[in-house]
Amino acid sequence: MRDRYRTRLDGEPDVIAREEPVVFGTADSGPYTAEELGRLEQTGYLQVPDLVTPDEVETMSAELRRLSQDPEVLADERTVVESTSQEVRSIFEVHLSNPVFSAIAHDPRVVERARQVLGSDVYIHQSRVNFKPGFVGKEFSWHSDFETWHAEDGMPGPRAISISIALTDNYSYNGPLMIMPGSHQEFISCVGETPEDNFKESLVMQGAGTPDTKVLRDFADRYGIDVLTGQAGGATMFDSNCMHASNGNVTPYSRSNVFIVFNSVENACVEPFAAPQPRPHYLGARDHAPI
Repeated sequence: MRDRYRTRLDGEPDVIAREEPVVFGTADSGPYTAEELGRLEQTGYLQVPDLVTPDEVETMSAELRRLSQDPEVLADERTVVESTSQEVRSIFEVHLSNPVFSAIAHDPRVVERARQVLGSDVYIHQSRVNFKPGFVGKEFSWHSDFETWHAEDGMPGPRAISISIALTDNYSYNGPLMIMPGSHQEFISCVGETPEDNFKESLVMQGAGTPDTKVLRDFADRYGIDVLTGQAGGATMFDSNCMHASNGNVTPYSRSNVFIVFNSVENACVEPFAAPQPRPHYLGARDHAPI
């Protein structure tokens, strides 16, 4: 298969124009209007206020609290903790391991949006719950998810969409998602080989696949930065190639969310394009059966 988005090479970083569209479906194939789909094509993201109800938020939040205190969950390889505080940072593959989060991952309010945008049946490439506890929640540097999924999971193109469902209010000051709107139309090719088992480090702090700072400055100057705030129960869908990041959380107000990645079955992963072997299945699914 031709590698359209070469990355993690020696030499200078490169910027590659996106080859495929962002939106494959139409307004008559799902809940988004033509205007909303146009906005997604242009900016790379859409916010959906009140996607889930307050009762659903409380149910998921209670389950999140329970998981964060469960010794078996803490010992599981799918759980990532903060490097300094040892508090839970993320728990992966929750759509398979937990009935509460499996339900929302398969909910038509979520899945139909993914099918509409990607214009095909979809499967879940990755799922997780994220914690950003007050005072100690760490930042996550600028990156494109697709760069990692391409290099280390073998995702051929950026025909994938993520949805982040807020379980707490996202303020401008407690480490919310930041996106460079429009950046999804260009792919930043990064420099440097992928170390073996890179995921063990990159899930806590991005290493391989980190974009060049000069290129990031150019992106920020051209695209700007949107800070995505909103109330618990709202959601953000964003393209897999959006350049995004989040600051650390030094406030008393924690931030947590459910994060689900849908990939088109027509974009199923192959062998990694820039890594010795695929990451574990809980980070990049190898079962591509549609949901």
